[in-house]
Amino acid sequence: MSFEKKIRSGEFVVLAEFEPPKGADFSEMLSNANNVKGRIDAFVVPEMANAVMKASSLGGCLFLQTHGFETVLQVCCRDRNRLALQADILSASALGVPNLMAVSGEDISLGDHHQARAVYDINLMELLEAIRQLQAGKDMAGIELKGAPSFFVGSTFNAGAPGGLLDIELEELDKKVGAGVQFVLTSAIFDLTHLERVIKRIDTDKVVLIPKVLLLKSAGMARYIDRNIKDISIPGDLIQSIQKSPDKTRQCIKIAAELVKEIKAMGLPGVVISTIGWEDKLPQILDESRIL
Repeated sequence: MSFEKKIRSGEFVVLAEFEPPKGADFSEMLSNANNVKGRIDAFVVPEMANAVMKASSLGGCLFLQTHGFETVLQVCCRDRNRLALQADILSASALGVPNLMAVSGEDISLGDHHQARAVYDINLMELLEAIRQLQAGKDMAGIELKGAPSFFVGSTFNAGAPGGLLDIELEELDKKVGAGVQFVLTSAIFDLTHLERVIKRIDTDKVVLIPKVLLLKSAGMARYIDRNIKDISIPGDLIQSIQKSPDKTRQCIKIAAELVKEIKAMGLPGVVISTIGWEDKLPQILDESRIL
């Protein structure tokens, strides 16, 4: 059953975020995907996350699709103009990629090519409108297409935004839904109490909200994220549990698995698991969570 059909049927979906390699060797990506075959509903392939140059989301999606895995393509305002974005979207549809999510893209300064120039020919809302227009059979210039693409369309939602910033985020979510977004993946979630409060303010009949569980790698990483990554808060007792554990990797896996389990228990429609380089640990998270 496809990601979209499973969502529509009310079953809990499990997505995994797999970054393409920084290079032309995709064998490790395939090996890690094969290790969870039948347990992941779709693989979200980021488009050069944190502006670090890697193989493209389109390339990663097509590679996995040819090996029998469903994927979610990311299209990013940062790196391409409206011509290239539309071309990639049409190509993805023609080659069988069923899901697409539009993102703005992180600032170039975060990445490894500081001389690169961000494009931002169109913004996120314009990109979503372009996707809707393409699916209606016309390009951004109003010219009719020979075959319209069809996608399950998603975007992002910052569930960790505080106070008034959350109000703005919710307003933006309404605009995204109005522009055709059917599902959103949240920023990394560690505080489920905060997530519960946020969910109460969202009309989940109009948009599918899928929280992200991020696999931590150390107490140091957790502290860094808590102190420096905007809008992601990690409880102190969680950080201490990693610090005190004799097997810190095992504890990080246990934390991720427990979050997955609790998100399912909350009645949410699914979860996306991000392992950022530790994709080989994904089977252990799934085993520990006991959801599959």
